[in-house]
Amino acid sequence: MHAQRDDWLAELMHRVARSDRDAFAQLYRATSATLFGFVLRINRDRALAEDVLQEIYLSVWRQAAAFDRDQGQAMAWLTAIARHRAIDSMRRKAAQPVTISRFGGLEGYAGDPASHEPDLLAGLPSDTPGPLQLLDDASRAHALAHCMDRLSGEQRSSLALAYYQGLSHAEVAEHMSQPLGTVKSWVRRGLQSLRSCLDRATERLGAFGKAS
Repeated sequence: MHAQRDDWLAELMHRVARSDRDAFAQLYRATSATLFGFVLRINRDRALAEDVLQEIYLSVWRQAAAFDRDQGQAMAWLTAIARHRAIDSMRRKAAQPVTISRFGGLEGYAGDPASHEPDLLAGLPSDTPGPLQLLDDASRAHALAHCMDRLSGEQRSSLALAYYQGLSHAEVAEHMSQPLGTVKSWVRRGLQSLRSCLDRATERLGAFGKAS
């Protein structure tokens, strides 16, 4: 079943590369929910995540010809684009100035000298991360992307299927047409390499924070 879906997505990708709009619509319907959920794990701002999703499929439309079935599955290729776009969105958000919304122009609210009403917004804690946290999140997301890129193609694909798409080891093995033991080994060694790489990145980020 997974193999049939992979073949179908790959065929859609090849048709999209030939500017087939119907294939593009089918690809969007088949994959957008999964990619949107993936983006939300990195960027929890739903509105921004929706914008990122549009950017992803714009990139897919433009870059579909670069997809090579021999180099990996279509869903893994789409997830890689989603990861880079989501990380870029975090960087852009971290670079934006923080603004404050007030009811200053409305009579009877804060900003009106004759008003004795409290400024309701002033008493509400912000539920969004501040710029320093966003910068830290973006740095960690960049470190994750860097560490993922250092894995072998098999390790990267198996981890993406197991943790980004939530497949079991048996499903990953079926999806990749590989023995279960081989897939488990890829996942285990990939996690070990990823953990070591992220530990080193965390140490560098910590050292940078102390130096600043």
